[in-house]
Amino acid sequence: MLLTGGTTPWKLLNTEPVKKYPVLSDKLSCDVLVVGGGISGALMAYVLSAQGVDAILLEKNRVCEGSTSANTGLLQISNDCPLSDLIQHFGEDRGSAFYRMCRNAIRRITEIANTLSRDSGLISRSSLYYASNPQDIGLIRHEYDLLKRKGFDVQYWSREDVKAKFPFSKEAAIYTRGDAEVNPYLLGHHLLQDASDQGLRIYENSEVKETEYTDNDVTVMTDQGSVSAKNVIWATGYSTQEWKPDYQVDLLNTYAIMTEPVPDLSSWYERTLIWETDRPYLYFRTTPDQRIMAGGLDEPLPPSGKPEEYAEPRSQRLLNEIHKLFPTLTDVKLACSWAGVFATTRDGIPLIGRHPQYPHSYFIEVYGGNGMVYSMIAADLLAETMAGREPEELKWFSLKRPIDLNFT
Repeated sequence: MLLTGGTTPWKLLNTEPVKKYPVLSDKLSCDVLVVGGGISGALMAYVLSAQGVDAILLEKNRVCEGSTSANTGLLQISNDCPLSDLIQHFGEDRGSAFYRMCRNAIRRITEIANTLSRDSGLISRSSLYYASNPQDIGLIRHEYDLLKRKGFDVQYWSREDVKAKFPFSKEAAIYTRGDAEVNPYLLGHHLLQDASDQGLRIYENSEVKETEYTDNDVTVMTDQGSVSAKNVIWATGYSTQEWKPDYQVDLLNTYAIMTEPVPDLSSWYERTLIWETDRPYLYFRTTPDQRIMAGGLDEPLPPSGKPEEYAEPRSQRLLNEIHKLFPTLTDVKLACSWAGVFATTRDGIPLIGRHPQYPHSYFIEVYGGNGMVYSMIAADLLAETMAGREPEELKWFSLKRPIDLNFT
């Protein structure tokens, strides 16, 4: 499965050489094997290494060069699935607790990023979630009331409030503090570099070709070597659906662009992350070097299997959407555009944990627009599990949970 197409932003911007890791060519053993070297695997391996776990990470290509290189790096408390919908489906306690987990995960990523030996471009930001049309004013008001009642740092903005801060006006919006932006490509590399310094063994260009399970462990074979582990954590992203399809998951195609540097972004209040109530939604952010990123327009996968097949017209539409919101930015030029496979779960929360067909195995399937935040949740939950203290919350994300939605 081709996960991305086009020119992804972070490799374009990153001019510094990144660390390379060897190919697995020996027979090794460890306590925990992490398969997948994207941001999910990097966070997982970093947390395990920080706790002193004997761990190995395998990546079939180069680390952080799959979907992580296409990730636009928004870290948000609010999700594709609003809190009101989660409460309707899971109940008030569990729905609210999941949003608190997302808030705590952003704090955790921030703390970790600030302790790494290299800068990953993590900057605290606020978010603006606006009503795409007048019919969504009630939705925004109800969501704000819930978030406020549950203790989240939010404000309700009227049309006048939005217009006073931005060169556009929307009928209603929620302004949320506590979010962030990051360069996920650099964050992943820096996590792995520091974890490697702590003893993590990392192997690139080492694709798992065969897996054997016994009563006590798992052994994976590559072309040139093997690893035996007490437990294996599969963090293989969207490509997991090729060999372990989940009935709860829908695969889509998504699009994004990045502009050339914009000389004056003073009209963009606080460089806030921006998104909307429409589904599929559009989203916008800035970068530290004065660029704009925009994304969205999710749709079914192209018949050709090439994510970039329809990228040109979608990219032009995203550029037009920037102009609609910020008409005073008259000289915004495209630097790169890309497309990628994007997965969602039908109930809006990730899949994390065991699968009955795969002994001694755990899966991180953090599908949805908040994948990095979910990855942090998964890393902490599974690190506790590897230490013999399986959290009760892990059951919430069961790969075999029933999907019987009573909302749309």
